[in-house]
Amino acid sequence: MTNPLPDEFQDLAPFLEWALASEQERSAKRQACTIEEIKTFYSAMLQRLEEILTYLDHYPIENVPADADTLFRLTLSLAEVAPAVENFGQPGVVDGYDVKRMHADHGQV
Repeated sequence: MTNPLPDEFQDLAPFLEWALASEQERSAKRQACTIEEIKTFYSAMLQRLEEILTYLDHYPIENVPADADTLFRLTLSLAEVAPAVENFGQPGVVDGYDVKRMHADHGQV
């Protein structure tokens, strides 16, 4: 079995539950966590972000190895939780909409 993350990013393995495929899954995960859990994930990812982006930049988007794709998904989750940490101080959007009403559809137009 291959590693779910590239060798140089194995320290992020405790956060694999954040490696979610869709925006809807990432949003639901953010809503289900405490702000403390979100901050722990955010801090771990932010410390490695420059290295992560440099690593991912080596692959064309249409040909990403599975371990790099997992790392990419973690990075997407970082983008999902950043406003909660940086702006709201809570998992939900302050005075925002009910996230259960939103369904992102990434299909063909």
